[in-house]
Amino acid sequence: MTDQSFDIENTPNSDPNTEPTSGECAHPKCGKQGKYPAPRSRDEIQVYHFLCLEHVRQYNANWNYHAGMDEAALEAEIRCDTVWRRPTWALGNQGPAPNGNIKDPLNILGDTNYTEFKQENVSAKTQEFTPAERDAVNILGLVAPVTITDVKQRYKILVKELHPDANGGDKRAEDRLKSVNNAYKTLRDCERLM
Repeated sequence: MTDQSFDIENTPNSDPNTEPTSGECAHPKCGKQGKYPAPRSRDEIQVYHFLCLEHVRQYNANWNYHAGMDEAALEAEIRCDTVWRRPTWALGNQGPAPNGNIKDPLNILGDTNYTEFKQENVSAKTQEFTPAERDAVNILGLVAPVTITDVKQRYKILVKELHPDANGGDKRAEDRLKSVNNAYKTLRDCERLM
C-alpha cells in the first residue's frame, strides 16, 4: 500500500453524472479491479466510487463523515440520528392533522372539532340523581356516569368482600354489607341509570 493520499474527486470513475459501476479502480494510476464501494460524500451516501481493496482501505482510513461541519450542524446530525432520521414533534403540537375518527375526551391533541363526542360526554356527565341515589352511588364507590351493569358488578364484588363468612363475623363488615344492600336496592330500580 502506498503512503500517498489521493484526490478521488478528479478521477475518471468519479464523474457525478455517470452511474457508478464496478470496473476499474477509481484511484488515479491504478489498474486493478474496483469491486469495493466507497460513498462519494456524506450528501450522496448511496452513490459510490468503486476501489480496489488496497485503495478502499486507504479511503476508509482517511474519510471523515463529519469533516467540514460546524458545531451546530454536528449537533443537528446527532439529533437526527437519535430518532433514526424520522420526523418528530412534541405531543399536541404540529404534526399531521388528526383523523376525524379520533375521540379525544381529555383534549390531549389540542382544540379539535370532536363536537359529537363532546356532546355525548356532556350528557353523560350531567347524570342527575336524587340525594338518596347519590348516597347509594357513593356507598358503592361508583363515579358518574353510572350504568346498571356497573351497579350490579360493584354490588357482587362488595358482597363477596363483606360477607360474614369471609370476615369471621366482623360487625363493621356486617354493617357495611347492610348499607351496600340498601344502596343496591335504591339503585336497581333507578330510571336515571344508563
